Amino acid sequence: MSPSSTPGEPLVTERPHTHEMVVVHRVFRRESALLPRLVRAVPDGGTARATQVADSLRDYLFGIHHHHALEDELVWPLLRARAADEELVARMEEQHQRIDRTLETVRQWAPAWERAADRIAGEELALALDAHRVALLEHLDDEERLVLPLVAEHLTVAEWDLLGGRGMEGIPKAKVMIALGAILEDATPGERAYFLGRAPLVGRLLWKLLGRRQYAAACRALRAPLDGE
Repeated sequence: MSPSSTPGEPLVTERPHTHEMVVVHRVFRRESALLPRLVRAVPDGGTARATQVADSLRDYLFGIHHHHALEDELVWPLLRARAADEELVARMEEQHQRIDRTLETVRQWAPAWERAADRIAGEELALALDAHRVALLEHLDDEERLVLPLVAEHLTVAEWDLLGGRGMEGIPKAKVMIALGAILEDATPGERAYFLGRAPLVGRLLWKLLGRRQYAAACRALRAPLDGE
């Protein structure tokens, strides 16, 4: 591949591995589909189960916020400066804002539902999660189709890798194995090998010895009520 550059950006001789983002997006696609189903499956008054689902919802909300905050900080400014597509960058930023608004509605209903596991509050929360997913999928589709090709052209490998590195650094240590399991769950063998290959040796050993079972047990406990659907 021949080097390429445009005025104002660094010489690019290697391309970022943007498919990483597609794999991460699968996590958000899967979890955003599961969450309203999990909420609706909680029996009226089942507060212990509501807390379990609410814990998963909190992890999801953290993940979405962290992911989008890093894009706002590390991706959009570089594309705005280098890709000469202000309209597309503005569209991505507006979609982030729209997603944030849907999550505000989720946050408004979640505490009351968790406290009482009331069916009415639960249905309002589930509807808010449904609306969130509509906005989310539009954004993920656009990002994969329109933005990732620009990232591959205009960002360096180091700039792209900083996004992934900061993403993992922001995950609480107690949840790293769960986060890794979420990424690997729907990954192909090649994708799994790629992500595990980027982990430090101790991380790969922990995943093999502990993480796989930990993630599988967490999924069984959380998703068991959906098995009969």
